[in-house]
Amino acid sequence: MNYLGWFVRMRGWIEKPPSMGRVKLVVGVVALCFLVVIIERVFGWPDWLTLPKR
Repeated sequence: MNYLGWFVRMRGWIEKPPSMGRVKLVVGVVALCFLVVIIERVFGWPDWLTLPKR
């Protein structure tokens, strides 16, 4: 892996952190993904989304 590239990216985030709107957007998308996973675990996968077996 190229760790130097990650360090350069971290340095950029430290020098100019993302806006609060961007942080809220990322947190919202992650929360939506968790919500979808929880709903799928509780209610199961719908049959109409399952591909037919050949």
